[in-house]
Amino acid sequence: MTGSAFSLSTATALSQFMVTQGEPVIGALHGENPYLFCDWCKSWIYTSLEAIGDFVNVRTTLLDAPPIDPPFMETFTAEALPWVKTGARHSYPGLPEMTEYAGLMQEFANAI
Repeated sequence: MTGSAFSLSTATALSQFMVTQGEPVIGALHGENPYLFCDWCKSWIYTSLEAIGDFVNVRTTLLDAPPIDPPFMETFTAEALPWVKTGARHSYPGLPEMTEYAGLMQEFANAI
C-alpha cells in the first residue's frame, strides 16, 4: 500500500478523528472495514476498525503532529525486509488473535 518498507498507521478513537478537507471515498477493501481514500490523489487515508470498537486506523504521516515514540505494535513482520526494525513493544508475524485485542488496547490506553 506504500512504496516503502513500512505501512505505518495509528489507531485512534473515531470521536478524536476528523477529515478536515475533501470527502473520502471507498477504495480497495469494501465491506465491514472499508479503506477510505482521498478522491483527488487516491492516497489511503484511514480504515474503519469497527470489529475492535469505535476506532479508525489513520495513516500516521497524515497527522498534524505524528507521534515520536516507537510504535506500540507491529504486524506482518513475516513479510518485513530483514533490516527493518521498529522497536515496537509487540510484534506479530501476521495479525494478533482477536482475543488479544482487548488486552492490547488496555495496555496501550494505560501507557498513554
